[in-house]
Amino acid sequence: MKRGRGVIRGLKNAAISHCRCVIGVAMSVKMARPLSLIFLHMIHRVSAADWAVNYSFPHICALKDSSVIMSCTYTYPTGHQIRKAYWTKDPVKAVEPTDLSVDPEYSQRLQYLGDEQQNCTVRLSHVTEKDEHKYYFRFNTDKIEGRWLGSPGVTLNIPDIQLESPERVKEGDSVRLTCRSSCELTDTPTFIWYRNSHTLTEGTIGDKLILNPVRREDAGRYRCAVHGHTLTSPEVYLNVTYPPKSVSVSISGSAVIMSGDSVTLSCSSDSNPPAEIHWFKGKTYIGSERIFNISKISSDDSGEYKCKTRNDHGGKYSYPVTLDVQYPPRNVSVSINGSAVIMSGDSVSLMCISDSNPPALNFSWFKENQSSAVGSGQSFSAVQSGRFYCEAHNPHGAQRSDAVTVTVKGRPLILHISIGVGCGAAVVIMMLLIWKIRMQKRNDTVELQKNQSRLHHESSNKFTDPVYENVKTNPSRPHHDSGDDMTDPVYENVEISEADLIRSAVHC
Repeated sequence: MKRGRGVIRGLKNAAISHCRCVIGVAMSVKMARPLSLIFLHMIHRVSAADWAVNYSFPHICALKDSSVIMSCTYTYPTGHQIRKAYWTKDPVKAVEPTDLSVDPEYSQRLQYLGDEQQNCTVRLSHVTEKDEHKYYFRFNTDKIEGRWLGSPGVTLNIPDIQLESPERVKEGDSVRLTCRSSCELTDTPTFIWYRNSHTLTEGTIGDKLILNPVRREDAGRYRCAVHGHTLTSPEVYLNVTYPPKSVSVSISGSAVIMSGDSVTLSCSSDSNPPAEIHWFKGKTYIGSERIFNISKISSDDSGEYKCKTRNDHGGKYSYPVTLDVQYPPRNVSVSINGSAVIMSGDSVSLMCISDSNPPALNFSWFKENQSSAVGSGQSFSAVQSGRFYCEAHNPHGAQRSDAVTVTVKGRPLILHISIGVGCGAAVVIMMLLIWKIRMQKRNDTVELQKNQSRLHHESSNKFTDPVYENVKTNPSRPHHDSGDDMTDPVYENVEISEADLIRSAVHC
């Protein structure tokens, strides 16, 4: 009985103890929740305050083949020791980040410049477009919970450089070319400008090239580059437009253009865009191509030629050129000045006419059935009957004319008789007139002599008188001979000499 009560009492005590234990466990659990919350809260405050990575430049824009320095510092709680610090890229959740220092693509180009205290700077060399990623610094401590990935990381961009330029400009405008990248370069670059592979120094201002005013010589292929880098922009062609200038016409072929030749005229001009071309002979429009061909040229094609060029910015004429088409004499003919029928003793003038270039200067005259020339010069006087023709010469050849007939007729018989009778009568009259003049002169001479003899006799008788014995003759007074009496008015109208009368008779 006592043993049973003892068992019951033991079980009761055990139950009570068990209840107390359960209650204690329950109480301990209830007490543990707020303690764990307090602990976790303490951990959170520590991480926020002591776990950190600070990046100097969250965004870096670097040129291809350049070196990039990604600078940062980091902190961690006291009591931790750094076991590993490294850089990674593009982390994935639930996957341990890759250490770039052991990545084959980075191992030779990545250099850690930091330490295991606070500095986490790294250098990446020879960057390319493949290196465009987001990079993070990662470090692990000796504590299980001591792993930290620094956000927001560093975004690396590797841009190309592009040259911005207007496609087409007009001569005289102000033009600006700009060298740009898709992002703002972290380092301030120095730009170099090239035109047709030649370095430019004038007009460069930073990333801009100013052409004011732009000239036609400024047209060409432009590109820009960054000093110290091999990277250059793609080439851009600057097209400078302007109106036609230096318009000229050239002639191909021989200097001497002969009839039947082929002649090519070429019109050239300096213009942009290329000009339309129009050809003119004098003021007449004749064609519109740059080349103007004349096949089998003739004298009708001689004249002044010029071309006119025109584009959107204006037009201009060339200076005229002259085509002088030369050819040997042609269409040679004889022109008769007057009648081709003449009287014996007369002459007729013949003129040789020809069409030639250069003009014919040498002319020869021929009579049919005679081998040698009968005359030269452009005109010829024919005095004989026959058929006459001329031959014209210039440096390119000769041509003869058709023959013309000249007829010389004798004078009529009655005309000869009339002329003979007239001449005979004239001779008789002349002879009678001569005889009469001679007889008159003889009679006058005899009479004069008689008068002189009588006067002399009378004067001799007078001067023998004593009254005149002291009178002497004046020897200085000239003695008039018989010739002086011919000045008598009787003879003053006689002007015809005997020689003149004889010549008149002979001519008849």
